[in-house]
Amino acid sequence: MATRSTSADFVTAFATGWPENQPEIMVLSLTTHRGVQDFALNKEEALLIAKTIKETAARLAKPKAS
Repeated sequence: MATRSTSADFVTAFATGWPENQPEIMVLSLTTHRGVQDFALNKEEALLIAKTIKETAARLAKPKAS
């Protein structure tokens, strides 16, 4: 596994879509300051990502007061 950075790019926009000619995949596009990255996901991968995001979001702390 590659070495991971201690910082992350923040997503500034995202979009999902299903190509008309490939209805068995979902395309997830994430935009950061570095540009757009597209990911093709099958149904199982999309559901696993959705489940993981939901579980992680539920554990997030409230934002710090400024």
